[in-house]
Amino acid sequence: MLRLIFLVCVLICVPALAAGEQWKPADSTLYTRWANDVDPAAPLPEYPRPQLIRKGWTNLNGLWDYAIRPTGDERPSEFDGKILVPFAVESALSGVKKRVGGENRLWYRRTFSAPELTDGARLLLHFGGVDWHAIVHVNGKQVGEHCGGYDAFTLDVTDALEPEGPQELVVSVWDPTDAGKQPRGKQVNNPRGIWYTPVTGIWQTVWLEVVPKTYISSLTITPVIDNEVAEVTVQVADSAEQTKAWAKAFDGDTLVAEAAGDSGEPMRLKIEEAKLWSPDSPFLYDLKVGLGDPPTDGDDETASPDSVQSYFGMRKIEMKPDDAGVNRIWLNGQVIFQIGPLDQGWWPDGLYTAATDKALRYDVEMTRRLGFNMARKHVKVEPRRWYYHCDKLGLLVWQDMPNGAKGDTFEQEWKNVIDMLRNHPSIVMWVPFNEGWGQYDTERIARWTKEYDPTRLVNEASGWHHHGSGDVFDIHKYPGPAMPELKDDRAAVLGEFGGLGLPVKGHLWWDKKNWGYRKFDDPESLQAGYDDLIRQLRPMIGRGLTAAVYTQTSDVEGEVNGLMTYERQVVKFDIEKMAEQHESLHLPPH
Repeated sequence: MLRLIFLVCVLICVPALAAGEQWKPADSTLYTRWANDVDPAAPLPEYPRPQLIRKGWTNLNGLWDYAIRPTGDERPSEFDGKILVPFAVESALSGVKKRVGGENRLWYRRTFSAPELTDGARLLLHFGGVDWHAIVHVNGKQVGEHCGGYDAFTLDVTDALEPEGPQELVVSVWDPTDAGKQPRGKQVNNPRGIWYTPVTGIWQTVWLEVVPKTYISSLTITPVIDNEVAEVTVQVADSAEQTKAWAKAFDGDTLVAEAAGDSGEPMRLKIEEAKLWSPDSPFLYDLKVGLGDPPTDGDDETASPDSVQSYFGMRKIEMKPDDAGVNRIWLNGQVIFQIGPLDQGWWPDGLYTAATDKALRYDVEMTRRLGFNMARKHVKVEPRRWYYHCDKLGLLVWQDMPNGAKGDTFEQEWKNVIDMLRNHPSIVMWVPFNEGWGQYDTERIARWTKEYDPTRLVNEASGWHHHGSGDVFDIHKYPGPAMPELKDDRAAVLGEFGGLGLPVKGHLWWDKKNWGYRKFDDPESLQAGYDDLIRQLRPMIGRGLTAAVYTQTSDVEGEVNGLMTYERQVVKFDIEKMAEQHESLHLPPH
């Protein structure tokens, strides 16, 4: 007898007001269990950039002053109250839960203590994500601005620092949501159906980092398993000439490869009999990278002018014919069928932002427990820690670009997103367009994406308006399943199907009409409906289907077709049965 699986045994309570803090979550119909774990003194304290780690950093998350003012107004002399960064102002966890709109700007203010800077060291200010147009001042001096809601950005604030005392940081943000032309995903000013609440302002971690005058600004890590090599390219800031660099790869505490070279040029780490990364064995090598001469045995890597810690996975994703001449997706030289949910990454209490890192990791863990080996990250880009959890837990990722813009705005942000995420082994496919939303110059965008990152597959447009480019032919069919016709130059994938809906009383976002492609009244009939989809799906693999994406990971606002309820309190399906069913999809295709 199927039943609802309750993940907690008590009702989720509104988190209590922490003693001495000027914060409590705003009223909301739903909270996740992790809302109780939010510490207003240190929300989301984890290091936000797992593939480029330094020790000298300061997290600026916490309570900031905020104000909402008309767009033409100067900086406010007084602020409206406190907001908990990094939760968007429209979210309950921000403590504010107010709309801003395109006619207003959102202002933030806080102070910080500047660390001592010696020997020409610099102080960098990092923003993981700010939606959409941010202007940043330190001590009254504009230090930079940025347009883009999904790509991280960094500003050097050293020259704006005062010699002593508190340093003032002010950020103003303008976001027109769907009244503008910028990439925005599913945000709209009038939420309904499959369109959701706006997210304005800071929604990822803000942090400071001390770096030397010449420092490592980025790494590009490219696994080439056919040659048993990982290529590591170091980019250096504030250096007009090439700088010496070195890299060392480790399996636990064991050094397995090392190389030295010049910045801007690939260093080749020869890794013989490499342990390959896959969903079944998500092995990651640790990586240390530095500038200057490589340290010898017994030397401290921190003696280098600059050094960072990172990691990488050895894996290869490709599309090519099998022995029968049918194009399929291959991972590390083996045909792999990818099955996973459409993952939108929304939360009832934090909107774009999970309450804690454990909450962020939970969706990945549950996806794996249910027997899925892939997730399509749908028209949203996550904080980099989400991809870190996918890397660690072995979840393949198809990465969408959020829709909205056409032209330079879209293309620059798409490039920035690829640059930001390209070292994550979990990401195996780039998806620039979804269902014709903002789609333009499809062949050119797909071709550019493939040329810019030839190590991954490219899905020119998931669902509609196919132009014959990219590596896969992707259709959507609700409830489905279905498969596209086979092509000589692309693999056949089902980019969306299912959408089976079950509204669970007491776990709904609103009392308005709730939406699903097909509705069920109880978990037993829902499970039976899903079972039928999988029975139909299995024979399609033999005919050439290479991947399928079920809608969706969780309910989102008015959508009730999730594997879980919106606040992740209830899993609507039998976990063990789902895992067994999905295991059958990974058997040989014939």
